[in-house]
Amino acid sequence: MSDSLNWRLPEGVEDLLPPAAWALEQVRRRVLDIFHRAGFDYIEPPVIEYLDALLVGSGGDLDLQTLKVVDQRSGRLLGVRADLTSQAARIDAHSLPDAGVRRLCYAGTVVHANPAGVLESRIPEKAGAEIFGAPSLAADAEVITLLLDVLHAAGLAHPVLVLGHVGIYQHLVAPLGLPADRERQLFAAVQSKSQTDIAQLLDAYPGAAGIIALPTLMGRRAVLAKARDALADAPAEVLRALDSLSELADSVAARVPGVDLRFDLAELAGYGYHNGPVFTAYQGERGNARARGTAIARGGRYDGIGAAFGRARPATGFDINLKQLLAADALAGDAVPERAVWVPWSSNTAEGLQADERSARIRALRAAGEIVIVALAADETAPARCDRVLVHRADGWSVEPRN
Repeated sequence: MSDSLNWRLPEGVEDLLPPAAWALEQVRRRVLDIFHRAGFDYIEPPVIEYLDALLVGSGGDLDLQTLKVVDQRSGRLLGVRADLTSQAARIDAHSLPDAGVRRLCYAGTVVHANPAGVLESRIPEKAGAEIFGAPSLAADAEVITLLLDVLHAAGLAHPVLVLGHVGIYQHLVAPLGLPADRERQLFAAVQSKSQTDIAQLLDAYPGAAGIIALPTLMGRRAVLAKARDALADAPAEVLRALDSLSELADSVAARVPGVDLRFDLAELAGYGYHNGPVFTAYQGERGNARARGTAIARGGRYDGIGAAFGRARPATGFDINLKQLLAADALAGDAVPERAVWVPWSSNTAEGLQADERSARIRALRAAGEIVIVALAADETAPARCDRVLVHRADGWSVEPRN
């Protein structure tokens, strides 16, 4: 391989350079502070696990997104995590098996075998919050409210929140008795909102009109009444799911007045483990144009996936792509280097009190939150962001504007 290829990264993998890397870290800290203040305990799951543990309850989508390697110690397949929700479920079920409600949060890099969308990174930086042991809609409203708090803190004053309910789809499909392969195809067709493909897949199945109508049932609050008409002959569980969706919307609107709520009954967010209300957050029209139309966060209810770890529990939560959040943030998306103080070269001959005072002044400036860059040689040039300089005058050391 030629030297010119040695520096190249895999397709969909990128370095994050200054100042954007630091801006991302600041967003991460902001998000974790919000989780912490809401009473969520921070966890740090491993980047790799045995593959079967990573894929518990997740369906085929996550399997296709997971990079796999043979563990040289055990001979078993390892997976590089593509999602952290299943890891949080394992920790709740196995590592923290206390009774009662548990709130967990996390932040870290995941790796995708393929980009989730055009121009998307294969190494998203995810942060998320999960509630275990709470079956009520109050828990769903709590995590949605937390997500909206995060978006507001990131500078997204007018996000769009789209609500759906996987139970509607599940209870419409169950009576049809579809073969597993056709059901997977149908799930993909509903995800892509391809009404033509849905109709073709269900052509030989009577009673499928409700599923074929799902892609049309999207919009503002009035769409719920339209859905009741379109799904009037559906199983009772479907109508109960619509009631739950309406109640959840009322709860969220009461907690976050003015929130822009939409509904999409064909929304099947996540990797196949959701089984109740689901939601997706998008940047509003007044946000940064570069991130408009891209899902920033997804979440929903996924009761019972901890059963494979010996403890089936109600669960709800979300994760958010911090890189997309950074791009959507009007302040951090165009990050510029923070201003700094330049300290010119001082040789080792400058010993004694003056040198001690200089070092003390540098420490004091940094303790006060200033960025202080110290020259390492006499010919080193000050970076452009250094708009001030530390100089010595007759009355001691002072910070002055740089000429």
